[in-house]
Amino acid sequence: MLLSIIIINYKSAYLISNCIHSLIKYSGTNNYEIIVVDNDSKDNSEQLLTTQFPFVKWIQMSYNAGFARANNEGIRSANGSIVLLLNPDTLFSDNSLELCLSNFVLSSYVACGVQLLNKDGSPQISGNYAMKGGLNYLLPLPYTGALLKWIASVLSVKKPNLPNATYTIEVDWINGAFLMVKNEVIYKAGLLDEDFFLYAEEAEWCSRLKKHGKLCIYGGCHVYHLQGEVSNDTFNSTGKGYYNLYDKKGLQIILSNLVRIRKEFGVGWFLFILLVYTITIPIFLIFGFIHNLFSFYKLSRFFSKWRGFTKNVFYIWKLSGTILQNKPHFYKVL
Repeated sequence: MLLSIIIINYKSAYLISNCIHSLIKYSGTNNYEIIVVDNDSKDNSEQLLTTQFPFVKWIQMSYNAGFARANNEGIRSANGSIVLLLNPDTLFSDNSLELCLSNFVLSSYVACGVQLLNKDGSPQISGNYAMKGGLNYLLPLPYTGALLKWIASVLSVKKPNLPNATYTIEVDWINGAFLMVKNEVIYKAGLLDEDFFLYAEEAEWCSRLKKHGKLCIYGGCHVYHLQGEVSNDTFNSTGKGYYNLYDKKGLQIILSNLVRIRKEFGVGWFLFILLVYTITIPIFLIFGFIHNLFSFYKLSRFFSKWRGFTKNVFYIWKLSGTILQNKPHFYKVL
């Protein structure tokens, strides 16, 4: 068995069905095994998927374990020499999987990804560059982030992500929607960190994988990624990407990012980033009020976002003692 494809299910059987159908259409299943790990969906996902695809290996979790823990269960049972972590909301439109795999097998890279596409075919950020201390996590902050982007452009600072790969490009970490890794390297670097529930776990993992070799994005390979479909349903949230910091999904994003900073960059950077988040609360209040002053509807929406952001930041402060100790802890807010 050359490749083990691991897909995490949480009430997303319809998406996974479409994903597997597209995979079979363009790549078949001769050299692959498909492992679906169910995060306690409590629905008929198993019956629907195993009836359609009898070759699927089903692993049942007894609770909603999130991305890292569920993928680790899949990796432990994988027979392939290469493992692919694949989001349920992905679709293949050509033989990019086979092309990516053939390139990867013959390369010295330890992990790779492909160029992800939005539903409309536009490029989606697939590869990223690590910034000292995780400073890139400040960019989504309201108003503060815009100021930092302006300063970065003036100073010609390298962007922390790869907007569109058109050829093979080396990166520091890869979007977890399509993350292919050699099993021999997983043995050396370790599994995903099970302190994470969702978000930032692939970035932390890639930092450990990178100690054993290079990572890349194959720009000539493309996979559609319906970004945010599953997580939005899980958190009853809206929006794509990582710019929604105002609801429970936003809290999970902030928490996971700060946990990653503590683990990868240390106490000083964790405290600095948390301080900037805290200083952003009054900045957000003042500039947001002025910006939305002449529209009652916009002002009401602004105050709702500000309250949500403030609540989330103070939640992180309550957990800061646990994060600083860096002892095993499951950072799940659901």
